[in-house]
Amino acid sequence: MTSVFIDGEAGTTGLQIRERLEGRPDIEIVSLPEDRRKDPAARSEAFAQAEIGILCLPDAAAREAVGLAGNCRLIDASTAHRVSDDWVYGMPELPGAREAIASAKRVANIGCFATCAIAILRPLVDAGILPPDHPCVLTGVSGYTGGGKALIAEAEAGDLPAYFLYATGQTHKHLPEIVRYSGLDRTPLFQPSVGNYAQGMAVQLHLNADLLPGGVPGQQRIEAALRDFFAGDPFVGVVLPAERVDPQRLNGTNRMELSVHGDGSGRVTVVAVVDNLGKGASGTAVQNLNLMIGAEETTGLVG
Repeated sequence: MTSVFIDGEAGTTGLQIRERLEGRPDIEIVSLPEDRRKDPAARSEAFAQAEIGILCLPDAAAREAVGLAGNCRLIDASTAHRVSDDWVYGMPELPGAREAIASAKRVANIGCFATCAIAILRPLVDAGILPPDHPCVLTGVSGYTGGGKALIAEAEAGDLPAYFLYATGQTHKHLPEIVRYSGLDRTPLFQPSVGNYAQGMAVQLHLNADLLPGGVPGQQRIEAALRDFFAGDPFVGVVLPAERVDPQRLNGTNRMELSVHGDGSGRVTVVAVVDNLGKGASGTAVQNLNLMIGAEETTGLVG
């Protein structure tokens, strides 16, 4: 049995992780009473009792928590350490990542938009379809739970618009990890948005494929590169393009589905869909935890 302390268990991500861990015979959850959850001494004691700590905190608080954790192995669900050289990046699907995560002392859990973007980009870069310096354009939509407590409160109060764009100044916090782990040399244009629904995410890469080297690669070649990259993966699959793509269709699972859409003229859109609270956050955190403790990667997760 592995003891796990979720620092920030009352937040959206923490609650989702706890839900996936509760009832597992191989996990003992170390928990603090509500009135002690922000007490540094109490948190330090909890880390000392745990073999693995999961940080579900804002960036600044996550950095502070590392100082309280001592020798406890950590998974950080914030963006604080995702491009730090002394943390292993927690995207199991990347080449060599499962082995690195399994032995890591510090794992930086991947972000939700980054999950989709890197899953689209990295296979195409590795296959030589997408040059690292190509000027990529990404767009995406997420449910409002991706915005944390403030946006959730706005939605619950009935004040959230039906749909809105944000980070329009190309400042989205996931861009550094997308660039670092996609294999790109050039920062892509990325326009995220929020829909007035709770959870579910779709991200799109838009290509004028005839501008790529070697001519038009075609949808089948792009699909083949994606299938090869994720061959045998327990949670990622390539599906046929549909006339409508529902960003909520994988809610409640740890799956990610990729599809390639085009009109035969060289204009191609590659789409990734996940549950932003599942595969895009808490689900991957549990996936990483499973790797770190030597459990089956799929334990406690719905495929």
